[in-house]
Amino acid sequence: MKLPSGIDLDDLIQAGTVGLLDALQRFDANAGASFSTFASQRIRGAMIDELRTRDWLPRSVRRNARAVDQCVHRLEQKLGRPAEEREIANEMGMDLEQYRQLLTDTNNGLLLPYEEMVAERGEPEAGSGSPPSPFAALVDSEQREQLTAAIETLPEREKLLLALYYQEELNLKEIGAVLGVTESRVCQLHSQAVSRLRVRLADSA
Repeated sequence: MKLPSGIDLDDLIQAGTVGLLDALQRFDANAGASFSTFASQRIRGAMIDELRTRDWLPRSVRRNARAVDQCVHRLEQKLGRPAEEREIANEMGMDLEQYRQLLTDTNNGLLLPYEEMVAERGEPEAGSGSPPSPFAALVDSEQREQLTAAIETLPEREKLLLALYYQEELNLKEIGAVLGVTESRVCQLHSQAVSRLRVRLADSA
């Protein structure tokens, strides 16, 4: 969603280039996947690894992200439905503006949980076929099923936001225009959606 200020784009490009070279060495044309599909996974993985080695996300932000996840999990188990922003803010002892600022802070450092799942369970193989979306490039069929089910439980606006960003590949300004909100509000909603998904994927693991 946003590159942290402490990360130089050139460093990420360099890491991606290393991933490309790795893809050149490992690619098997007989495996059934195109080189572009295989290479894109290696390049993206190399960039994510570069970000992780920097440990650029402050501990306080990680702690706050976990606190939101725990609060969302607790509330949604109790309510039996997606918790509203104000309900989450109240549960965390914050007013709405404080909670939204927390969402902004955590979103600026978010890596997608799907990428984290891949890091734990292994990267898709070259023969896995051409992915229909950026989501599918990162997860296998079982994970896609879990992810699809989790997305279906999201509030409609958050579901639409994810579709616009990851499938339609609109930028934040364009998504804001569709939703009738500011770019910063798009970031907040994205952070909240990812928190909900983390909770649901953890429950289904």
